[in-house]
Amino acid sequence: MAVSVLQNFSSNRRLTRAEAISLIQEPDLGALMYAAAERRDLAHGHQISYSRKVFIPLTQLCRDVCHYCTFAHPPRPGEKAFLSIEQMVAIAQAGKATGCKEALFTLGDKPELRYRAAREELEKLGHATTLSYLAEAARAVFRETGLLPHINPGLMTGEDIADLRRVSVSQGIMLESISERLMVTGAAHHGSPDKQPAARLETIRIAGEHAVPFTSGILIGIGETREERIDSLLALRDLNDAHGHLQEVIVQNFRPKPGTRMAHAAAPDLDDHLWTIAIARLIFEPSMNIQAPPNLSSGALGPLVAAGINDWGGVSPVTPDHVNPEAPWPHLRVLEAATRAAGKDLVERLAIYPAYAQYPDRWIDKGLRKAVLDLVDGEGSPRTDDWCPGSTGSLPAREVGLLEKAWQVVTPSRLGPVLAKAQRGHALNEGEIVDLFRARGDGFSAICRAADDIRQHMNGDTVSYVVTRNINYTNICSFKCQFCAFSKGKMSENLRGKPYDLGMEEIARRASEAWARGASEVCMQGGIHPSYTGDKYVEICREVKAAAPDIHVHAFSPLEVHQGAQTLNIPVTEFLLRLKEAGLGTLPGTAAEILDDEVREVLCHDKIRTGEWLDVMRAAHRLGFRSTATIMFGHMERYEHWARHLQRIRDLQIETGGFTEFVPLPFVHMEAPIYLKGRARRGPTFRETILMHAVARLVLHPHIPNIQASWVKLGAEGVRWCLSAGVNDLGGTLMDETISRSAGASHGQEMTPQAMEAIIRSAGRLSRQRTTLYATANDSLRDRSFAAADVDRAAAADATRAH
Repeated sequence: MAVSVLQNFSSNRRLTRAEAISLIQEPDLGALMYAAAERRDLAHGHQISYSRKVFIPLTQLCRDVCHYCTFAHPPRPGEKAFLSIEQMVAIAQAGKATGCKEALFTLGDKPELRYRAAREELEKLGHATTLSYLAEAARAVFRETGLLPHINPGLMTGEDIADLRRVSVSQGIMLESISERLMVTGAAHHGSPDKQPAARLETIRIAGEHAVPFTSGILIGIGETREERIDSLLALRDLNDAHGHLQEVIVQNFRPKPGTRMAHAAAPDLDDHLWTIAIARLIFEPSMNIQAPPNLSSGALGPLVAAGINDWGGVSPVTPDHVNPEAPWPHLRVLEAATRAAGKDLVERLAIYPAYAQYPDRWIDKGLRKAVLDLVDGEGSPRTDDWCPGSTGSLPAREVGLLEKAWQVVTPSRLGPVLAKAQRGHALNEGEIVDLFRARGDGFSAICRAADDIRQHMNGDTVSYVVTRNINYTNICSFKCQFCAFSKGKMSENLRGKPYDLGMEEIARRASEAWARGASEVCMQGGIHPSYTGDKYVEICREVKAAAPDIHVHAFSPLEVHQGAQTLNIPVTEFLLRLKEAGLGTLPGTAAEILDDEVREVLCHDKIRTGEWLDVMRAAHRLGFRSTATIMFGHMERYEHWARHLQRIRDLQIETGGFTEFVPLPFVHMEAPIYLKGRARRGPTFRETILMHAVARLVLHPHIPNIQASWVKLGAEGVRWCLSAGVNDLGGTLMDETISRSAGASHGQEMTPQAMEAIIRSAGRLSRQRTTLYATANDSLRDRSFAAADVDRAAAADATRAH
């Protein structure tokens, strides 16, 4: 039966108890491990994770007397029962200095119920219980160091779990075994009331009810049978099915320790450990994180990977494993080398796993959410640098290095078919796109190279830009977009600066000045002013065309078009025709943000829905308008939302052919209301930003020929490196950039043609000044743009009147 189980096993289901039991005597361990590794790779691909932690032993007193344990001991003369807050903070600070992000609190179980010394010391510390003192310690460590607490406190009540949830991002208790036999005289858990299986399962269940990301697992080789291991794993699976809170399952191998009652017990051999890991992988869904501690299997890390693990657990560069002091942590360089030798990439995670960090409202206490969001990228993994969009800091050396060596990298086998599919112009599905966004290391380099190959084929070595002027005619807005620091007024979320509403004379003056300075285009957008109707937008177009008849009017997002039509009670198509008659030339593809209503409900709940944005663009394209398309990314969304956004843009482009370019706009967080409220990340990482441009090139090929990078968000150096990842256009010179600066960006109001072309030359490319529709700008426009006087900032400032 064992052979048929493996032959007929499919990835869309899990082992039943009967099937797992049939594999107890499986003679072909290699086949079992192969099935487990394949299952692991479905969800975790090439990544093996670990957490960089410090180990804080709050107390080594314990009321239990597990026969294999050297961590716990009775009170010792002259030795404090508990570490002081100062000692624990000092341990955490030492860890922070070496890059640790997790503070692991381990302690004996309720020592105050057994030892007077523990009760007396707790009383002096101002606490009645060890768990109360643990809460104070975790709070202090987080406050003083920012390390995220993970706590292993033993048995807990619902009240205990709720209290500790406020000061930790994750908790844990090892089930160890479901076997009641281990509680009898002479067995491993005799005399240890807290190891009662039913009590431990109840703690795990209650943690699920309180939405606590939780760690559990089994300890093998302490007298249990393989059948009991299977039942233990199934009990954990049942609890996770009910609550979804088990973020990892540890399969830990017993090691006999001198001075314990089990000092001479036989440890499980490597094959037994590998069998159990493989069975655990097949019992749980592919996405479950299966962990084996690397310090307890020195010299056998490759086989552990081959058996199906995807996580090494916490590894400390500072503190020993106080539970297994005889087994030092492997150096991270050694662990990375062993992981790579096993065909995987070592990646860091937090104490809270990525899948849980991506849903902070459900899984993280409000007081800890901002700290977690500040640390993670869109996958929920730790940020690897301090760069963020809009900042003037240095670019991350790691990603710059990966871009520099992109032409030398061998494409990872897992990415080759997807990249080839994209280069042929075939549509990628959501899962394939998400996998591209997850890429790191050589995968990142290979994606950027593939995107640049397409750029070379589609655009050659010429990089274009347009001389334009932004005219943001009002910053008064009745909408409450959570990312926007530009809008002002009674309904705005953030009042940074004064509200203004430009008069028609000033709009006309700015358009005329733009034409004189060599601009071929004005780009006009603004807040949704409560007094504006569609007639106002028509009037703006007419005023601009009267002041500068030959200038191209690129104006009004789908939101403004939709709103304008509503105020006049006419169809969108009719309103677009009125705008066209008044001089509107093309539409900017802003107000898209993320084209997924799950995101929009949080980010801009009162704004047009995804379908409405697409409908406005569809109508515009059918009337002959061309438009850009954008994505504003890196706030509270996930990679699957990015993928859906790109797919929706691609599908509409196939239908209408109306998009001229795609423009990624990384979220600038500094003054954004959603960030200030602790509900958003610090924008995308540099890796994610580069990948957005590269993946967009791949997904939208060959339908949208131009991919643009925003110097306002990325700065000169940032956009230069985007030119190595599929970008062929640097957008507009702008003259008056206000929206990103309101959010905290520091890259200025204008990029002159001279500066644009210097960036392009520094990348070894040829420059081309273009028009809105990608024709080459004529000599007169180019000459005026290079000879332009400074913008009259004083006149512009005087024209912004308080409202």
